[in-house]
Amino acid sequence: MAADVDQTIPEDERNISPQKGNQSPATGSWICRGIWTLLLIGAVPLLAFGIKYYQDAQLHKRHEESIRTLGAEGLFLFSSLDTDHDLYLSPEEFKPIAEKLTGITPPVDFEEDVAHDPNGETLTLEAQMQPLRMDSMTKSKDGFLGVSHSSLSGLRSWKGPAVPASSFSASQFRAFLPPKNKDEVGDTWWVIPSELNIFTGYLPNNRYHPPSPKGKEVLIHSLLSMFHPRPFIKSRFAPQGAIACIRASNDFYYDIVFRIHAEFQLNDVPDFPFWFTPGKFIGNIVLSKDASHVRHFHLYVPNDRSLNVDMEWLYGASESSNMEVDIGYLPQLELQAMGPSTPSIIMDEEGNIIDSQDGNSEPIQFIFEDIHWTLEISEEEATRRLEVTLYPFKKVSYLPFSEAFERAAAENKLVHSILLWGALDDQSC
Repeated sequence: MAADVDQTIPEDERNISPQKGNQSPATGSWICRGIWTLLLIGAVPLLAFGIKYYQDAQLHKRHEESIRTLGAEGLFLFSSLDTDHDLYLSPEEFKPIAEKLTGITPPVDFEEDVAHDPNGETLTLEAQMQPLRMDSMTKSKDGFLGVSHSSLSGLRSWKGPAVPASSFSASQFRAFLPPKNKDEVGDTWWVIPSELNIFTGYLPNNRYHPPSPKGKEVLIHSLLSMFHPRPFIKSRFAPQGAIACIRASNDFYYDIVFRIHAEFQLNDVPDFPFWFTPGKFIGNIVLSKDASHVRHFHLYVPNDRSLNVDMEWLYGASESSNMEVDIGYLPQLELQAMGPSTPSIIMDEEGNIIDSQDGNSEPIQFIFEDIHWTLEISEEEATRRLEVTLYPFKKVSYLPFSEAFERAAAENKLVHSILLWGALDDQSC
């Protein structure tokens, strides 16, 4: 039968095997090679899934062991230091505890590209503060709605600035200079960019100590540390970061308006975290374009609203624990330059010192020329541009009822009415 069948097959259809002898599927068949490639490609995600599953299982196992070893409150404290949530403390993560136990704080590194000039000008800033008015809070009294005395201990004890006065080198304020492509009046830019988006969500609540600042964050951290020793220059929720706008300029100087969104951690171990979040910090600085001289500096929390600070504090030893929220009024939180920056020595054209200032001598007297701006916009316009950059919805004008109807009549437009319980543009009303 086999022979009969073979004879019925045309000869040109019988010789379909390779002419060079037998070859293995791995080397001789492009079809089989393709199948192997597909199998390998398909195995990659399975392998990645397996690795991820193993890592999650190990992390869950370590988490259970940590609870048995430390308890819920101990694990809460550990997690507040474990910034990468791997249940291990690196030396960098342990640094806040080491500083607290030893009392030694290492010097903070400034930006690498900014060389400190020992003979450069210095600027003295003065901090002023009036503590939060406790009667402006709805939950300010002990025992009201479960508020314990320990919850508000950090708030009650914060009566004044941590550092009433401090000196800075003028070159440190280089952080406020605009980038090369943002040097026109009215231009806005991020001094400290926001890192929050719909994918990152928000930063965790169970933290006591801020991360070490880097780059331009160093100056902002140093300024806010004059108010309280634990400033977080990147707030947990949006808006986050610092933004600036050129209000005026001439050949030698900039007048820059800026806005900062940051918060403070008022409690320390063993109390649970208490977050103190001003609606915003605003201010302006007048400095030379090479940052060698600062003519004026002012930073403050606006107090023109009846409530200007948001407060949140935890009641349990986990990120998902109950959190109490309140709003209050802070009359004053302000940094002001005591005068323009000045040099410690004066040299003649040949480099000889003709006058100097040390700790025992009288300050050198200077006469500063008036600054005349070549180009400028109003402070209100600069502030508006900052707001539009932070809140794009502000491109539309929101007006009180009387003004809205007058504008609508003048422009022959309809009125779109929106009723709000609080403010859209800041955390606090």
